[in-house]
Amino acid sequence: MNAASHQVLRARLVVPVSLPPIADGALVLCDGVVAAVGFWRDVARHWTGPIADLGEVVVFPGLVNAHCHLDYTGLAGQIAPTASFTDWIKSITSLKGQWTSEDFARSWRAGAEMLLAGGVTTVGDIEAVPELLPEVWETTPLRVTSFLELTGVRSRVDPRAILHDAVTRAGSLRHGRSRGALSPHAPYSTVPELLRRVAEVANGRRWPVSIHVSESAEEFEMFLDARGPMYDWVARNQRDMSDCGGVTPVRHLARCGLLGSNLLAIHANYLDAEDVALLAGSGVSVAHCPRSHAYFGHRPFPFPSLERAGVNLCLGTDSLVTVERLREPLRLDLLAEARAFLAAHPGVSPSALLRMMTVNGARALGLGGRVGELAPGAAADLLALPFSGPAGAAAETLLHHVGSIPAVMIGGRWERNEIPAA
Repeated sequence: MNAASHQVLRARLVVPVSLPPIADGALVLCDGVVAAVGFWRDVARHWTGPIADLGEVVVFPGLVNAHCHLDYTGLAGQIAPTASFTDWIKSITSLKGQWTSEDFARSWRAGAEMLLAGGVTTVGDIEAVPELLPEVWETTPLRVTSFLELTGVRSRVDPRAILHDAVTRAGSLRHGRSRGALSPHAPYSTVPELLRRVAEVANGRRWPVSIHVSESAEEFEMFLDARGPMYDWVARNQRDMSDCGGVTPVRHLARCGLLGSNLLAIHANYLDAEDVALLAGSGVSVAHCPRSHAYFGHRPFPFPSLERAGVNLCLGTDSLVTVERLREPLRLDLLAEARAFLAAHPGVSPSALLRMMTVNGARALGLGGRVGELAPGAAADLLALPFSGPAGAAAETLLHHVGSIPAVMIGGRWERNEIPAA
């Protein structure tokens, strides 16, 4: 091997996620990619160059945050929980209207820094201000899938024009690690024609798509019963309501052709048995945001039924607008989301939660095999923590880590490294 292009990391424990944990493990990295992973004794036979011995640490893949709104980081704590989800939508729409592009850019950068400090190396971000791209990408080492948000009910713009502009922008964006994709905001804020056209374009280009769906009881009521606060609100905004009545939001997406393995369904809090079967049968991934879920006081997340059906489940932070301020400062923190999930679903194993934050999130973003695991061919994105326990306790140690992650690597480069040399 060429020592100039390779580096070897040795650690007390390596947790590839897609492979069993490796005690006294090693990683061979080449040009930002994992070239080999295994026991140190085996790697050492084939490597004679310089070794970085990390000592008593555990190494994990970098975390994958499947759903975030980096634009809104600076709005943390500015909206108290409301009794009506529709009222909350009105509040954040009003707040956003008071911000400039620089406000959003500053907010985006602050959120990206928080994610990196928390061990996230890849994020699926909803971009409501596409003018920020690609400049904000240049300010972070994170791998970002920026889902360009599409609405159109209030603007009255033709769906074909909305989609043309978004596709042109997403297709023209170029960056080594980041990319553009599409996100029709939600069934209530878009029209069927736009959903159908997004499905056609995304399938043809093999782009991932994300959409907020079945997030609230009011959305579920709007589509199933053609009534309620959300129905009345969007009707007043002259939305064509003929797609409502007798159908759930998920089944609405199905008849628009949007359900498929490239779709990331965000939240999916209100589902019936047929919805769950549809999501599972279509290969749709679901992103759950536990702290946002608690903020709104939604009914229990349907984790058991989704898990039994085999739906790919992953975790996201959502935005800091929907995290209640407690004693600690508000921060985008995927590990805090995992702990909130565990509090609501105490029977879930730490290793299952780790998968939700790594390989499952990667699959949801269309990056399976490329991020979220430490295996040959995957990106050299990882985090490291001091660790002296048994291999079986590694995932739990990560879940209960509070504060910044001491060492984070992206693409073979240390972006944070506060671990003393062994």
